[in-house]
Amino acid sequence: MKESLLDIVCCPVDKSELELEDAERDEGEVVDGRLVCTECGEAYPVEDGIPNLLPPDMREEA
Repeated sequence: MKESLLDIVCCPVDKSELELEDAERDEGEVVDGRLVCTECGEAYPVEDGIPNLLPPDMREEA
């Protein structure tokens, strides 16, 4: 995931900004880490460069 993606993604629950935490980078791209909502605190994982932005209840079903 390119870090510039943070400018356009938002929390699917309350549409607030997301902050990148615990990021592992490789050649300028985020490979692993998590995106955390600045308002509700919900965390969304980034695994193998792919952010999982499903709401929490849908993530557990998938």
